[in-house]
Amino acid sequence: MAVKIRLQRHGKKGHPIYWMVIADERSKRDGKYIEKIGSYDPNTNPATIELDFDSSIKWLEKGAQPTNTAKAILSYEGVLLKKHLNLGVKKGAFTEEEAKKRFDEWKKFWKTTNKSFLIVY
Repeated sequence: MAVKIRLQRHGKKGHPIYWMVIADERSKRDGKYIEKIGSYDPNTNPATIELDFDSSIKWLEKGAQPTNTAKAILSYEGVLLKKHLNLGVKKGAFTEEEAKKRFDEWKKFWKTTNKSFLIVY
């Protein structure tokens, strides 16, 4: 079973709110899903993103493939970087403390820069 991380549309006509879900790639866009890992509201300025960070990493490590938009959101929140650092720890490239330090440095840098943009493909 191929698993995707994708957006599921909810909300009123003209005012969408999206859930980020883990779903079988054969299911419909708004059909059954395995787990809800977050939400994305593009109607606010800046867009509101709520994400279960640990669950997202868990599913990515299990092999779930994000769609382009989901990948952009996960990258924006730092989930893909954290997954990358965890892989480096598993391979022995650096320690857990070094990975945490690198992620915290990135998070600090990201908060200080203007992050009012989100590139969605």
